[in-house]
Amino acid sequence: MALNRKPKILFCASTLGHILHFHLPYLQAFRSLGYEVWVVASSSQEIPFADFVITLPFEKNLTSPRNLQAIWKARKLFKEHSFDVVSTHTTLASAVIRAAILTIPARQRPLVFCTSHGYLFSEKEGWKKWRYLLPEKLCARITDVTLVMNHEDLEIARHHHLYKDQLCFTDGMGLDLKRYHPLSQEARRAARKKAGYTDADVLFVYAAEFSPRKNQALLLRAFASVAKRHPEMKLLLAGTGVLEEECKALVKSLHMETQIQFLGYVDRMGELYPLCDVSVTSSRIEGLPFNVMESMACGLPVVASDIKGHRELVLPGKTGLLFPSGDQKALEQQLEAVYQLRGQLDSYRHNALQHIQRYRLDRVLPDNIKIYTDVIGRTKKK
Repeated sequence: MALNRKPKILFCASTLGHILHFHLPYLQAFRSLGYEVWVVASSSQEIPFADFVITLPFEKNLTSPRNLQAIWKARKLFKEHSFDVVSTHTTLASAVIRAAILTIPARQRPLVFCTSHGYLFSEKEGWKKWRYLLPEKLCARITDVTLVMNHEDLEIARHHHLYKDQLCFTDGMGLDLKRYHPLSQEARRAARKKAGYTDADVLFVYAAEFSPRKNQALLLRAFASVAKRHPEMKLLLAGTGVLEEECKALVKSLHMETQIQFLGYVDRMGELYPLCDVSVTSSRIEGLPFNVMESMACGLPVVASDIKGHRELVLPGKTGLLFPSGDQKALEQQLEAVYQLRGQLDSYRHNALQHIQRYRLDRVLPDNIKIYTDVIGRTKKK
């Protein structure tokens, strides 16, 4: 690092939403350490604690020609600016940015920290996993530190050696418990009444992008099958996405319009979760899902698909219930079970609140920053 300038760190993610939702405390921490903080995402706006925000034309399809353009623009960025540290997040941005770093001379390369928020494959997928695994393996030789958030991804990274020097396990990015917490019984009753719900309503909630990976269609069919016997059951769906209209049409065909509600994008989930009784997720693959963590921090038991990421958070019979991923009948059984237990969920709520303490921001943030500063410190001494 040059002696007459601030060190520079570049945070990269596919969307600004990801940066705003997960990374502001990290931007703030590095600025307080004296870094000039840069951000790269698919759009640009002023971001707290960021000195510069750069736009790259990321395209969700990994093989899109636009991503080749993004690699070329990222390469130009690295040639024009000497970054000391790069912190990559989300599968697409991590692949594009590290591919760009591969194209520049070794002496010009920054330290690269890649945080996997969940590999989009599992070892069980056979040859299909290679469309995601191959980019990770190609980029591994310039990835100084890889951070993973669940034990299955830890084994994947070890087995395929998806890092150059160091592999670290982390308890996610940290959850701000000032934003996510239960309400008192009186406040909860008043908030539910204001939102149009009665004490008798049993509110299930799923907050996620409408996408094939989140698999809302499975949940809609299972919920409809159970809820037709229990009219007080309601499912609140928060989020938007490419499959939203398709899911709305499915709900209409199931005649569930009064019991399944589409809320659109909800900016303040910390105000919605405490009104609800049960959190549910039918996702096919996760890293360490914030929607589950946020709902647990508000005291909700969770019904979740039995996949990596969920298994870190949902302890069967303690913090929630699991069902085999993709199994509609099993999901129906667990929805019915938690409905029947609705008056006896206090132990689940207590356990959820206890378990989530492990992931609170004020514990996780210092641990993660120390991973960075320890590696940076060792590099300076070389």
